[in-house]
Amino acid sequence: MIVQLAVKNLAIIEQAEAEFGPGFIVLTGETGAGKSLLIDAIELALGERADSSLVRTGSARAVIDLSADLSSRKDLQAACEELGFGCEDDLLIIQREIFAEGRSQARINGRLAPISVLKQVGSLLVDLHGQHQHQSLFNPDKHVEFLDSWIGAPALSLLEQIRDQHQKLAEAEQQLKQIRASMREREQRLDLLRFQVEEIEGVSVQPGEFERLETELSRLKNAERIQLALQEGVSSMSLQEGSAEELLGVALKRLEEAARYDPELSTAIEALNSSLIYLEDAKRVVDQRMQALEFSPERIDEIGDRLDALRKLRRKYGETEEEILSFYAKAGAELALLEDAETSEQSLAEKVEHASQALNDQCQKLSELRKEKATEFARLIADELHDLAMPNARFLVDFKSKPAAADGADVVEFLFSSNSGEDPRPLARIASGGEISRVMLAIKVVGAGTAGVPTLIFDEVDAGLGGKAAAVVAKKLEQLADRYQVIVISHLPQIAAKGRSHFHIEKREVNGRTVTEVRYLSAQERVTEIARMLAGEQITEGAITNAREMLSLL
Repeated sequence: MIVQLAVKNLAIIEQAEAEFGPGFIVLTGETGAGKSLLIDAIELALGERADSSLVRTGSARAVIDLSADLSSRKDLQAACEELGFGCEDDLLIIQREIFAEGRSQARINGRLAPISVLKQVGSLLVDLHGQHQHQSLFNPDKHVEFLDSWIGAPALSLLEQIRDQHQKLAEAEQQLKQIRASMREREQRLDLLRFQVEEIEGVSVQPGEFERLETELSRLKNAERIQLALQEGVSSMSLQEGSAEELLGVALKRLEEAARYDPELSTAIEALNSSLIYLEDAKRVVDQRMQALEFSPERIDEIGDRLDALRKLRRKYGETEEEILSFYAKAGAELALLEDAETSEQSLAEKVEHASQALNDQCQKLSELRKEKATEFARLIADELHDLAMPNARFLVDFKSKPAAADGADVVEFLFSSNSGEDPRPLARIASGGEISRVMLAIKVVGAGTAGVPTLIFDEVDAGLGGKAAAVVAKKLEQLADRYQVIVISHLPQIAAKGRSHFHIEKREVNGRTVTEVRYLSAQERVTEIARMLAGEQITEGAITNAREMLSLL
């Protein structure tokens, strides 16, 4: 669960900190005070796209620090470990920096992390329902995603297989399309491919060859210098008067004489003996190199020609021999395909047919699974809607077929009716704002924890609600908080009163600039805040009494 959030220089937030505990957490405040900005900060910390316009005017960067306690979730710790970011003391610490010039960077436990990895980590920690997600229910194209997410692993596994098979089909169809291109284009391509393949084959490229040849060429061209240097080295080691070998021998003899009277010199004698052994090893290596060294103008010319041939290929086909060979392999595969065009066309047509049949079979399995689970899904949603003060609500999942695609072969749409005697119709056409809010909450409740996340965040899920419906929603959120950390932004006192902890977000002016402050409310301050939500700015004694009564029901 999220245990700490610190935000600095993000829009109107100059600096704000909040420490969260388990259970039901509510955030309240006037419209425009910056409540949703805190949720934006959490989203940024968990990998959402950063916009430099969010950086507070006059600041170089915005910084969001988020800490999550995973002590009770060893599975999530293991998942983070697999992504390369293990927890320390059961804590996952995330920092996201957004710079005014446009770039951003992220760190997980102090180490730089790609945003793609950050998003993966974020998906393990939080399921966030923002205000904009209401709109997703108005888009029937999104309904199948809700259903698949609720079904979970069986559907998601089939979807992955379908995406892979769809990709294979697309590749086979593209190959077939290419081979059916005009004969003239095919012949032109064949001529080019044959030339390229033969040119590379003629050189017989070997990986790493260019660098090896350059090294050998340098050695051959400088053979005389190397020979002279080696001879002088050998002479200095042992041949000439005053050589290293002679001087070491004299030193050894003198030390051995002195050691008769001072045994402590034995260490020095051993060192000199080792030096003489190393010197012999060095002489042997130098002698071997002198024997192997030769000056060969013919070999120099041969290497020069070879390097010229490799440079020519590098200019055309790749910067390295490995890239040239990769180009050669691809060109050879395409050439083989085109040279046997008629046979290949028939083979590819069969491949497309088989891939299409395999895709249809997998889509059929997914359709059967979706339809089997949709009845239970719809029943659970309807039950939740009944609990959410919609006793006559009906909810159905409608299926229509479509050509097999990467997301299956189903067009899924949610049908809804809130009144007795009315047949369910497309949700997007008939549901009011309050009804949409409750349907979304029902979906969230039914699917809560499907992804195994420890924290659920609801940004104004109470939009369009009031009275009895608000009280029922509050109770439903409270029930969710028994199993998850639930963070809710709300304008309704019925929901705010159910919170285990309560933060107030306030916007005010400091030194001529607007700032947002986040403050944890004491018991008495909660009474005042709930009263304000009940009565508005003019808080009456009646509102205070009502607030105390609402809080006493906790």
